[in-house]
Amino acid sequence: MATIKQFEDLIAWQKARILTKFVYDISKYRNFEMDRGLQDQIRRAAVSVMSNIAEGFDRGTKLEFVNYLFIAKGSCGEVKCQLYIAYDIGYIDISTYQKRHLALRRNIPPDPKLYPKIKIRQRARPSV
Repeated sequence: MATIKQFEDLIAWQKARILTKFVYDISKYRNFEMDRGLQDQIRRAAVSVMSNIAEGFDRGTKLEFVNYLFIAKGSCGEVKCQLYIAYDIGYIDISTYQKRHLALRRNIPPDPKLYPKIKIRQRARPSV
């Protein structure tokens, strides 16, 4: 497995970026505009997925990266739940819901079974 040098190269981060754009796109329309609570919550959760993958990677240790992947996974569940809500109350249609729900089940973030295989570069520690 190749060592990835920056978080932008992570497929999970790239997919989280697409998810975040999708959430912003669907939540700018009338129904979401009138429901600021759900609009804000789904946007924050989507941003959290993307941000936690990046932050965990840039922490520079495998342990912290894996921890942040679990946090991102939780935020991903939150987006999934909010998509259920948006669908149930008629803010999005079934095809929009199914398209993103399927994407959330694939690689955002990576399957925890892969975590033991994760290799990231170790930063040189400054000497005191």
